[in-house]
Amino acid sequence: MKRFSIVCISIITMILLVGCTEKKVTTKTTTTTTTTTNTPLDDVLSYEMKGSFDFFWNETMTTESLKSYGLTKDRTNGPVASIASSGFALSAIPIGIENGYITYDEGYERALKTLKSLKELEREHGFYYHFYTYLTGKKRDGVELSNIDTAIFISGALFAGEYFGGEVTTVAKEIYDEVNWQWFYNDSKNQFYMAWYPDKGFQGAWDFYAEQLMMYVLAAGSDTYPVGKEAYDGFIKHVATYKDHTFIHSWFGSLFTYQFSHAWIDFRNITDSKGINWFDNSVEASLANYEYTQSQSSRFETFNENVFGMTASDGPFGYSGYYGAMPSGYDNKAHKNDGTIPPCGALGSIVFTPELSINAANYFYNEIGEKIKGKYGFTDAYNLDEDWYASSHIGIDKGITLLMIENYRNETIWTHFMKNDQVQKGLETLGFTESGE
Repeated sequence: MKRFSIVCISIITMILLVGCTEKKVTTKTTTTTTTTTNTPLDDVLSYEMKGSFDFFWNETMTTESLKSYGLTKDRTNGPVASIASSGFALSAIPIGIENGYITYDEGYERALKTLKSLKELEREHGFYYHFYTYLTGKKRDGVELSNIDTAIFISGALFAGEYFGGEVTTVAKEIYDEVNWQWFYNDSKNQFYMAWYPDKGFQGAWDFYAEQLMMYVLAAGSDTYPVGKEAYDGFIKHVATYKDHTFIHSWFGSLFTYQFSHAWIDFRNITDSKGINWFDNSVEASLANYEYTQSQSSRFETFNENVFGMTASDGPFGYSGYYGAMPSGYDNKAHKNDGTIPPCGALGSIVFTPELSINAANYFYNEIGEKIKGKYGFTDAYNLDEDWYASSHIGIDKGITLLMIENYRNETIWTHFMKNDQVQKGLETLGFTESGE
């Protein structure tokens, strides 16, 4: 059922102005705000980048005698590892090298050993389970086989393969080739199922736009079990308008849904056969998120002219996958808010709304300050209305922050990932062409 399928998007997926020598993404924004600057903006971004990288370097299992070598924690304060977090960790390694955090040899060794180890984890038809136990590498009880989390891991593996070459490329390709996309596909509806459980079988469907664009590209580009354009054409692309921003929106309006696939795939200058430019779509979604934040500033003390970014995150009453903004659902009532702001929301949109995102980062660093500064940069979220400040860091939230800042500064992930032959084949199969062709 559609309601079950769409709600599963958050349940399954989420229980997840710099130096002049840098190459910066140029995009559009319609709103500019100002904040008193106490720390150079480049230092603020560098602070958050280094902290985010350190999460992946330090919270990944490196005891070679354990079967869980290479698994990365889902969050700092728990025994659970997530395969999506591990995919972000693989992507973090080249970023660490490029920014001088680690040496090339250190990065190569970690990437290769991670891929070789995680290739041996329990899987079904090549797909990974959402969560594993950090110390043992065994899948968590009751957890689902997840195609979107597998796609995130594969994206990280392919990026590492393109960056390092050699045996890293070979093992990454072997893991990718083992994924049977056809098995996870409901050809009677032209939609991917959302999850598979050993005791219940397939559950849910990717029937509405969310973070899953990468999945269609990887499936279409597969050399072994390809699924073609019909899957990409088969999900609902519902267009709605908030303020002056019209775009294809996700069910809960959570900002991560407009960000995750863009961490690896450079959609800036390509459109599909119907003229959709997904990068521009995410620009509009990010601007709408900002406008919605401003419209709610009289309700929530946390919301002000310097912040935006409602997305799935920790909150004062626990984790919520419903944090989002209008438009949402079919009636703008699917999303929820309680005044919580996660820094990863604004920073994950830095390639879409650089001025707004950098201004928000400066505000987080200088105005909220020590209350959200943790071991690995900004903690997950804060809420002034409840006088609540997260103490933990979540892997996928640090991941989208790290990758998007690096893409904004240097386009490192985009440059390497887009060189992959299977990625290019997938985009071509789905009907993407250079804008203007």
